[in-house]
Amino acid sequence: MQGMYGPFTMAERVLQKIWLQQDFVARGVVLTDGRSLEVSSPGRWNLLGGPDFLQARLSIAGREVVGDVEVHFYSSDWQAHGHRANPAYRHVVLHVLLFPPAKGSAPARRGDGTAIPVLVLLPLLHRDLEEYVTDDALEAVTARDDWRRIAELNNLPGEQVRELLCVRARQRWVQKLGYASQRIAKLGWEAAAHCTALEILGYRRNRVPMLLVAGRWPLGSWRDGREVEEYLATAKNQWERQGVRPANHPATRLAQYAVWTARSPDWPTRLGDWAGHRPPWFPRFDASTAAIRRDVHFKLTQEFFRSEIMGEAVGGSRCHTLVCDGLLPLAAAWSGKDLSGLWFHWHPGDLPEQIRRAVRDLGVCQGRSNPLNHGCSQGMLAWLIEREVYA
Repeated sequence: MQGMYGPFTMAERVLQKIWLQQDFVARGVVLTDGRSLEVSSPGRWNLLGGPDFLQARLSIAGREVVGDVEVHFYSSDWQAHGHRANPAYRHVVLHVLLFPPAKGSAPARRGDGTAIPVLVLLPLLHRDLEEYVTDDALEAVTARDDWRRIAELNNLPGEQVRELLCVRARQRWVQKLGYASQRIAKLGWEAAAHCTALEILGYRRNRVPMLLVAGRWPLGSWRDGREVEEYLATAKNQWERQGVRPANHPATRLAQYAVWTARSPDWPTRLGDWAGHRPPWFPRFDASTAAIRRDVHFKLTQEFFRSEIMGEAVGGSRCHTLVCDGLLPLAAAWSGKDLSGLWFHWHPGDLPEQIRRAVRDLGVCQGRSNPLNHGCSQGMLAWLIEREVYA
């Protein structure tokens, strides 16, 4: 498909993961025939032959249904893959499609001739397809221990490497700015800020349940002092706890956000006012990070975000991730101010150690004058992702 920076490839695995994680607007879902759909369980992901998901538990127009789910890009894939004649697919009760069926096209049918209900995901997605694909590629990249892929960068002069990473960092910024603009347009300023904060606090494993909590409990409701267990119950069994560090446990992060909103209940307004009143600032990406931080009183800006915006509830690398992945792109989209330079020279947030090591080993961020910054780290990620995603 065509993306912001050229054609990219989307594997059906990505679409299957969207269904598995229920990473779409799941409330008030309607099938193509007008009936309502509720998903109690997406089913067991089948990595062998047969339907993509087994023993899903659904409610269609109020009637409980248990069966298999098949995921495709197009309605015609059912026939093209020969599923109707395959007895392994006789228990499929839902056909999940990325794109809507063509007008007048025949629905997918099981071997007994029964038409299969259809759900179209594209209008329900939280984000652009390109962002889903990028996230999938990022998981693959950061899971690998083999970093020989950066060997070609080692053969380039240091200045050329930095220039390359600056270009890729600019692309990452433009992407994040675009996603923030879309979220504001769809949800409004306060809800967009609220959803973004909870999503980032959920990390990759609990991002989707956190979005469910944000949708169920808008920012104003957090001022009522509810117990964390009430927020946890919103996503029921969707929380991922296995392998999650205690500090990142969903209950811990929800409690942290409760403290945040109690101390700074109007934080989106404060963020918007800050962005609207700050003077234009366009530092070059290739300038000295240490000099930039010194010249613009960077410590005061950090303290503003930590104290005035987050109520001193979040610190460390997670605070930097919230600022760079969420708050600065939102503020820039809302105010129209170019905050890319501040974003670039900010401290890096949560990063795989391999990324930090690669940037340092390449000589891009070394010494006191050019400490590790968010922009070069994002440029390194973008360069790696580019080799996973784009044609």
